[in-house]
Amino acid sequence: MRHCSVQVRGLLTREELDRYNALMEVGAFLENEQKYDLVYIVQKEIDILILPAIERLKDKGRDRDRATAEFLESLQHIDDQQ
Repeated sequence: MRHCSVQVRGLLTREELDRYNALMEVGAFLENEQKYDLVYIVQKEIDILILPAIERLKDKGRDRDRATAEFLESLQHIDDQQ
């Protein structure tokens, strides 16, 4: 089973995180039982489950990039005034 990143896990809602942890537990059990065909299905469910958190992480990155651009633009205006 592949875990998602710590950043993505941090952006999961409580309900999503509970479901994520339960699916990981099921996947680990299935791996121990060598039921890899079923592990694949569980992993796909996890991949779908974390998509909203990935989008939230992308949004945070875009917001940070926008804030950086605004800051750099404000520095340019200060330089222009001097």
